[in-house]
Amino acid sequence: MTTTPLVALQRPKAISVEQIEAELSEIWRSQQSSGSLATRAATFSMVVYEPEEFQQLLATLGYYAGPIDGIYGPQTKQAINKAQRDYGLLESGRIDRETLSKLRETMCSQADVAPVKNANFRGLSISDALASQNPCRIITLSPVLNQKEPVEAKVSAYCPINKGKDDQLMCCEYITLQGSKTDLQGVGELATSLLIQDLPRFVWWKATPNPEQPLFKELAKASDCMIFDSSYFSEPESELGKLQTLLDNETYVADLNWHRLSAWQEMTAAAYDPPERRQALLCVDRVTIDYEKGNPAQALMFLGWLASRLGWQPTAFQVESKDGDEDSAERVSFKSSDDRAIEVELAGIHVEDWGEVPGDLVGLRMSSTNPEADCNTILCSETTGCMRMEAGGSAQSAKTEQVAPPTDETAEALMAKQLQSWGRNVLYEESLALTVEILKLKG
Repeated sequence: MTTTPLVALQRPKAISVEQIEAELSEIWRSQQSSGSLATRAATFSMVVYEPEEFQQLLATLGYYAGPIDGIYGPQTKQAINKAQRDYGLLESGRIDRETLSKLRETMCSQADVAPVKNANFRGLSISDALASQNPCRIITLSPVLNQKEPVEAKVSAYCPINKGKDDQLMCCEYITLQGSKTDLQGVGELATSLLIQDLPRFVWWKATPNPEQPLFKELAKASDCMIFDSSYFSEPESELGKLQTLLDNETYVADLNWHRLSAWQEMTAAAYDPPERRQALLCVDRVTIDYEKGNPAQALMFLGWLASRLGWQPTAFQVESKDGDEDSAERVSFKSSDDRAIEVELAGIHVEDWGEVPGDLVGLRMSSTNPEADCNTILCSETTGCMRMEAGGSAQSAKTEQVAPPTDETAEALMAKQLQSWGRNVLYEESLALTVEILKLKG
């Protein structure tokens, strides 16, 4: 659950929805009367929409006996592997589009499905990343499959141990609302009323963006920033466009998956930093981007970043159709500002060692049709190697580097970074805008 030392002012207590504010006030009144040094933090408040549909589906279908907590531990991976084996899918140990689709299909085919009996810990466990940030209030919305009871509220309060001079404890309030997906659509006004108006207000939407959904609309209107993770989008090509629409409507957006590209961006820039190679960068007209098959979001955003930095404008998008489990490829054509033609291949490939994040970048190759240009560069993941990128006979003339991913790319760790600098990210917005332009050519 967490390794951050915590003091519990109140463990999760089930109450009615109408009692939430009164219960929170009572917690702090009791602390003041006891002379405690625990005080409310004043940093931000956040709504977390946490469906965790895959664990509930696995539990309902008899694959998973653990708690519904969203933690990708050994028990969850084992359950996913067993389901994939039964469905004849590639055993990756993580939920991809095909696996989730099969689970949903099987669920819908069953005439009578009992409610999920597994312990539900969503909103009740505190990650290191959020606890260490001393949030003032987190409201978690947890849809429950086949739930027939009315929406239930649970309230708790914890204090991460502060190593400050006066041992003052800056504490966090946690509110969890659990109910059916349909019933939770009606709690938007309640959830936004619980956000503290004088502090930054965030919404962490742990699902695909759904601007037509009433709850989504209500939360987007009330938040200072909507936070997503495109690595778990079921249809990234269309859903990245929805993020752009939110930005166009002046809703500030952040994507945790964007942060996972930082090492690749830094290494790419560093490869052309030496003075003798800077001019050669302008000769690049052939690019190949490999990513783990299943989710192209990282590859598309990296291409959007690269093209926006080099002033390339997309002109065509071609999909190479392949049968069965063969690696897939897409080709994008660009024109540079000096009217050069650039060709880019996006290749979703199978890898032996699947990472924790769907669609991680695997390799990058930048080269030129000009044999005199010293711009050949190969970057590849430490865990995957450069074999495919080095094929073709010109690897000896290329600058080759291995990209070491950050030590922790979990959504919680990336959220901590996001909360430290949550202002508008112009580089991300420009990259996303060009990514969406590219995808419009795909049709």
